[in-house]
Amino acid sequence: MQTVSNDPVAAPRPAGGFSRRRLLKLLGAGGATVVVAGTGALSYRVYDTAALGPGRGDAYDPWQHWRETPGLLGAVGAAVLAPSPHNTQPWGFGIRADGVDVYVDAARDTGTVDPFHREQHVGIGCALENLVLACRARGLLPTVTLLPDGPAGPRIAEVAVRPGPPAPSPLYDAIGDRHTNRGPFEATAIEPETLNELADRTGADDVEVRWIADPAPRAAMSRLLIDAAAALCDDDQQSRDNFAWFRGTNDDIQRYRDGLTLGGQGFGPLMLAIAKLLPASSRADGDQFWLKQTTTVHTATAAAYGVLTSRTPDDRATQLTAGRLLERIHLAATGRGIALHHMNQVTERIDRERSTGAAPAFGPRFAELLPRGEQPLLTFRVGYPVRAAAPSPRRAAAQVVR
Repeated sequence: MQTVSNDPVAAPRPAGGFSRRRLLKLLGAGGATVVVAGTGALSYRVYDTAALGPGRGDAYDPWQHWRETPGLLGAVGAAVLAPSPHNTQPWGFGIRADGVDVYVDAARDTGTVDPFHREQHVGIGCALENLVLACRARGLLPTVTLLPDGPAGPRIAEVAVRPGPPAPSPLYDAIGDRHTNRGPFEATAIEPETLNELADRTGADDVEVRWIADPAPRAAMSRLLIDAAAALCDDDQQSRDNFAWFRGTNDDIQRYRDGLTLGGQGFGPLMLAIAKLLPASSRADGDQFWLKQTTTVHTATAAAYGVLTSRTPDDRATQLTAGRLLERIHLAATGRGIALHHMNQVTERIDRERSTGAAPAFGPRFAELLPRGEQPLLTFRVGYPVRAAAPSPRRAAAQVVR
């Protein structure tokens, strides 16, 4: 698959022009400055970025019609709405009369950001959970077999079905409302009982859920996330692999129907509309913006962090199970009005250090926040959102069925 790059080497910024990063700095200082370089150029930017109509078009249709299609194709339509690393959507599905086979699309990865494909398989696990919930709601009783052909086999999972009574659930109902929220959260604590109720660990005996909510460990986790984001930005190859999945124009969003977008960054409506009118940010600007958001928004407003841990984090079945559990947590949070934001830069740096043979810097620090012997699989923050999250683009069910 092709990817697009807005690297400054390929697309130098016009002399004297405003970047999105500079505008965001001005807005953050309390005042919005709008520079209009001519009616024609501005009109093109409005069209090119869909500034006046974000979240529209074929790339967003799956969010509107996911309930409508019956049977197994409809269940796949729910599966594709699951979260995945950088919205890579690394899944494929094979539909047969008595079930669905789930595959990994090996081309849809994030390179050095996920060198052991840990996040890729967690994302497929999230889609698998949506698939199971949607089968039940459509009167198809699912039986899941993970890695039916072995760890190196082509199928990630097999979902066999037989007829039964339709069994919708609150988690199923939340599928269309679940979005990753990268915006600010309110300064309201989440009760420990509420956090514990979010995690249904049925069938996930090898995965634990650890909540980091008390002030001191939460501050340590925040510092760890900020340092990991900075290290990732300073790693040239990780930075490039990270930025390759950014879709800066509406044309790219509608063409690829995947990746990260400005609309998914948690901006308010005014800031989003203005940011879309300005020239595309460079990779360096994007890195600095992410680092600033991590410092001033993401970690600064997190009510708590959740960490899924295991003693066998490299096991594929464990990663798939963790993905299913993560999706149940996210759907349960959505149903309670709680926002969730996936933040995996620490485990990305841990895996990067392992893959290059570098001295471990982040693993030992993370271990201090966890019970002895448990290793982190993934991390996320939760809180009550200041504003609702926007949907991200998705490929339709028909595009991911083999």
